Amino acid sequence: MSLTWTDHVTGRQGHLVVDRLVRGVSSGGLRMREGCTQAEVAGLARGMTMKEALHYNPEGRYIPLGGAKGGIDCDPRDPEAYGLLVRYLRAMRPYIENHWATGEDLGLTQDLVDRAATEAGLVSSIQAVYPLLDDEEAARRRLADAFAVEVDGIGLDELVGGCGVAESVLAALDRAGVAYAGTRVAVQGLGTMGGATARFLTRAGLRVVAVADVKGTIANAEGLDIDALLAARDTYGTVDRSALRPADRELPGDAWLSAGAEVLVPAAVSYAVDIVNQERITARWIVEAANMPVLPEAEELLAARGVTVLPDVVVNSGTNAWWWWTLFGDIGADAEEAFAYTRRSMRALIEQTLARAETDGSTPRAAAHAIVAERLPEIANRFGRYR
Repeated sequence: MSLTWTDHVTGRQGHLVVDRLVRGVSSGGLRMREGCTQAEVAGLARGMTMKEALHYNPEGRYIPLGGAKGGIDCDPRDPEAYGLLVRYLRAMRPYIENHWATGEDLGLTQDLVDRAATEAGLVSSIQAVYPLLDDEEAARRRLADAFAVEVDGIGLDELVGGCGVAESVLAALDRAGVAYAGTRVAVQGLGTMGGATARFLTRAGLRVVAVADVKGTIANAEGLDIDALLAARDTYGTVDRSALRPADRELPGDAWLSAGAEVLVPAAVSYAVDIVNQERITARWIVEAANMPVLPEAEELLAARGVTVLPDVVVNSGTNAWWWWTLFGDIGADAEEAFAYTRRSMRALIEQTLARAETDGSTPRAAAHAIVAERLPEIANRFGRYR
């Protein structure tokens, strides 16, 4: 199901695409960015179907859902953005109440989504899932407790996705026999996902040599002080340049592409790597923390010259899975348990994906699609047909 809504106040448009329903329910976040299109949202919704299927564990309590996505064409910094968000959620209320569990995505925080959902008359942005729970009250309390957990002053919900991305990087390095120490990383975007990824990779011993935000790229060949940069960013991931050290350089916004790193982590917008700028990339791995950051045509060219793209449907699926692991009761409201479960699950997925790609002589993305195609019938047999 695809629909486009036009706001009667601003004339701006919002989109909703439900790719699949499983037991009548789908899952996928809501993004807000200027230029967001229905085609973009449709691609993201299809990706959510894959993420749900990839994390299916027949021994777990987490029940896979279908895939969906929402998008609003507006700069989240626009003064009219919040009112637009409330009106969008009010218009989508029948779908959110019954079929679409949503939450934060690019341009929006969960706190903002929750506040707007309440103002729009919703019980919760994920209330469509409640009928699938064995004990709704206990499940909702468990998730609320998990969202209240902080690590070093950062919310667990902000960290767990980056933990999954970082573990994807580490699993790829381990499979290739590459040491963590000395491995250089460039990250595009220092928001929730990019910031947490940089944090975990730095703690694992890798060297983050470049980060990019809307103001440009900050680079240091000897390694950036990630903790200082994270402390100096605003709610949109923009770093206050007064926090830079003398040796840190300010470069153009696209300089992260050719920053002399072995690993690139695009963690901001979709379509960041195209057929033109991919020529500048010398990294061995691109690890997609953002949704759809590498255009398919660019990925073909990168693969032809030996650059491995670890696909978003695997790499950034940890946040979505953590929500459901917690809500359904596979894990509790504990940071160490969440990180351990995320690391174990993500490492297994990356290793399975890379092994399948090697066996099939395909790209990791094609391998992920093949794994999903084999997994869907099992899910259908257990929970009823996808529809």
